[in-house]
Amino acid sequence: MPEEESPQRLHMVMGGRVKDPRSLEFTDPESIHVVGVFSNYDSAMDAWKANAQRTVDDAEMKYVVVHLHRLLTPE
Repeated sequence: MPEEESPQRLHMVMGGRVKDPRSLEFTDPESIHVVGVFSNYDSAMDAWKANAQRTVDDAEMKYVVVHLHRLLTPE
């Protein structure tokens, strides 16, 4: 019996300067740094961690993981 494939779960890592470190409102959305799209959460977290640690001393820089699969299939 063939193994059932799990659905693809895409994640995007992006970041940029925010107006308030407690929010996700970017000061200049056109200059958001898109790190990339990843096929699994672990890879996305590795990319997020590398970029977040690189900018740890700048409180106005924020990187996030966006769960694209939730936007593509919102059920």
